[in-house]
Amino acid sequence: MKNKQIIFKKRPVGVPDTDTWQLESNEIPELQEGEILIQQHYISLDPAMRGWMNDSKSYIPPIALDDVMRAGSIGTIIKNNGNPKFNIGDVVSGWGGVQQYVISNSDNWYKVDTNLAPMPVYIGTLGMPGMTAYFGITEVGKIKEGDIVLVSGAAGAVGSIVGQIAKIKGCTVIGIAGGKEKCDYIVNELGFDDAIDYKSENIYSALKKKCPKGIDVYFDNVGGIILDAALSKLRMHARVVICGAISQYNNKSKINGPSNYLSLLVTRSTMQGMVVMDYAAKFGEAAQQMGTWMQEGKLKSKEDIYVGIENFQETYNRLFSGDKKGKLILKVIEE
Repeated sequence: MKNKQIIFKKRPVGVPDTDTWQLESNEIPELQEGEILIQQHYISLDPAMRGWMNDSKSYIPPIALDDVMRAGSIGTIIKNNGNPKFNIGDVVSGWGGVQQYVISNSDNWYKVDTNLAPMPVYIGTLGMPGMTAYFGITEVGKIKEGDIVLVSGAAGAVGSIVGQIAKIKGCTVIGIAGGKEKCDYIVNELGFDDAIDYKSENIYSALKKKCPKGIDVYFDNVGGIILDAALSKLRMHARVVICGAISQYNNKSKINGPSNYLSLLVTRSTMQGMVVMDYAAKFGEAAQQMGTWMQEGKLKSKEDIYVGIENFQETYNRLFSGDKKGKLILKVIEE
C-alpha cells in the first residue's frame, strides 16, 4: 500500500508557496506490536497551521522540516496489531497530519460515534474549533446574559460557533466578516443580531453605529486594525479574548500590535490569550453540551469540504483568502 503525504520542506516567509510542501507517495511500513493503522478520511485545515511552520517560540513546538504537515484528522482503523484500546472499524480522531494513512500506538487518539454526527463534525463543531469557541467564550470571555459580544472572523469555524453560543447564553452578538454574503449568513442563518462588513465599511464608524453602548466581550480571531478598533469600544470591566490573529500570520515584517491598549486601563478590562489544549480535561463536557444544542436546533454546524490530497495547498490558501464559510476540511480518502 502507498501513502500519499504532504511533507513540510521549507519554512515560508510570508504566504507559503509551492516550495513549502512536497507531495510524496511512500510505502506503509509493517505494524509493530501494539500499533494500529488508520485510513484517514478528513483533514482539518486551521489558521494555526501557519504559526506552526515558524521556527519560533510558541505554545507548541514548530513542525520539523521533512515531517508530515501537522493537522487534526479523522479516519477508520483498518489494521490492529494487538492494541487493546481499539478495534478494526472504529472511527477515531487525533493528530494524523496531512496524509492518507497513519500508524499509531493509539496515544492521543479517541473514538467517536458517527451515529450521532458525521465524521467532519468531529473535526469541526465537536472538535478543536468547537472546543476553542466553547471555552474561549465561556471560560475566558466569561459571558453572561445581557452582555454585548463582538466577534471577528464571525463566519469562520471558531467565530461562527462563538456567536451562536453567546446567543444561546442570552447575549447581543455583532459579528465582523468579509463581504455581504458572509454577513447575511451570520445574521440570517446563525442568528447574530448584526454584522459589520470590514471590506466595505469603516470599522470605527460601523462599531460606533452598531455598538453604541460599547462591548462587554470581544472575541478576536484576526488581530490588526480590527483588534485596535474593538479596544476603543470597551465597556467597564470588559473581557478581550485573544484566540488568533489571522490578519498577521503571513506578515513579512513585525506584527502590528494594538495602539489602543490603554483602553484596558481606563475601563479596567482584561485581555487574555487562550489555547484550547488547556481545557482538554473538560472536552467531553463541552462536546456533550454542544451536541445537545445541535439536537435541539440551537447550534448549527457548517463544514466547507474540498476533495483530494493533491489539492492541499489550494485548499489551505482559502483560510487566508476568505473563500470559505464555516470549517475548512480536506477529504483525502480515495474511493
